[in-house]
Amino acid sequence: MRSELFSAENLEKESAQPGLRLQNSKLLKAELNGEFMARQGSMVAYQGNVQFEALGSGGIGKFIKSKLTGEGVPLMKVRGTGDVFLANAAADVHLIDLEPGDALSINGTNVLAFDSTLNYDIKMVGGAGMMSNAGLFNCVFSGHGRIAVTTKGTPVVLSVDQPTYVDPQAAICWSANLQTGYHRAEQLGLGTLLGRSTGERFTMSFAGQGFVVVQPSEEPPAGLAGTGSGGQQQQGGLLGNLLGN
Repeated sequence: MRSELFSAENLEKESAQPGLRLQNSKLLKAELNGEFMARQGSMVAYQGNVQFEALGSGGIGKFIKSKLTGEGVPLMKVRGTGDVFLANAAADVHLIDLEPGDALSINGTNVLAFDSTLNYDIKMVGGAGMMSNAGLFNCVFSGHGRIAVTTKGTPVVLSVDQPTYVDPQAAICWSANLQTGYHRAEQLGLGTLLGRSTGERFTMSFAGQGFVVVQPSEEPPAGLAGTGSGGQQQQGGLLGNLLGN
């Protein structure tokens, strides 16, 4: 049988070391000998002796989510030995390695998988208050390990060396030490030019020393936000996707 489908670039990539790595620009491969964390529903294939355990049920997480979000997609713990392939709506996948002392705030809708050695917490974005349903909470990662994030298109990394403003749905991640704020577009003289995806007119501001990763899309990736509709759906995108039912 012959086909360009069977070209070398489409064959499974092998590595001698376990861990998270790119199979291609839209597919994550986890060579598993232990455990890692992943977004539930992101597994597209696996080989070997692998177990999947849904996480996030009960406790304070469920209470917060029920108050502030719609239904969401919980995390799962993946353990065993073998190979696991993960993706999310053919979004671009990027790997970020954190070293001790690093801290990164990530939009929950863009977290695909991460090493279980990392610490993470759900925190309200500074300056958000209850102004917008475009994303009040983010997941802050710290420690030593690798994270796989997704973007809708090729992102740009902005150095926050001057006042920086980003659509909340386009902000993928940023240095956790940055000061953030939410502003109405009218305050910036932008009128109705912002917030088309949310029906609201808000933008995020960043100040301090660090960076912001911005995707070329203001709309959340399909299927990542909560199962509710309208504002409830988009509000569920951050907490809802990281906390279980």
